[in-house]
Amino acid sequence: MIKSRKKRAIYEVQMPLTSLIDIIFMLLIYFLLTTNFMVDEGIKIKLPQAKASKPQVEESITIFVDKDGRTYLNEQEVAIGELFKKVKEMVGNDKDKLVVVRSDRGVILNKVVKVMDVAKAAGAGRLCLATEKDL
Repeated sequence: MIKSRKKRAIYEVQMPLTSLIDIIFMLLIYFLLTTNFMVDEGIKIKLPQAKASKPQVEESITIFVDKDGRTYLNEQEVAIGELFKKVKEMVGNDKDKLVVVRSDRGVILNKVVKVMDVAKAAGAGRLCLATEKDL
């Protein structure tokens, strides 16, 4: 009597996918979290807070007013007398150009109003006072 051997099932080597999927999800979460932190470098100011603020995506001219009342145009300190000429050059013929004034929340309001007045006199069609979203 001849007995036949039972055939065993051949097991294939399988890579554990669970740990690989976990690593991929961790990398995805890491990149999603780190790309949301946009750093706005430049003059150190603390913007006023507002509940109804929205992000600005349009190309504009930015004027900074720091806590000591000094004005900056494109991160270069500019006197108010020179600000008129430089803004007028930057606006040119585009009367609908947006000028954003980013002032420190501790600055005297009169200085910010002077900067906005100079920008309007230089031909800026639209003025905007930058704020940060109040959480």
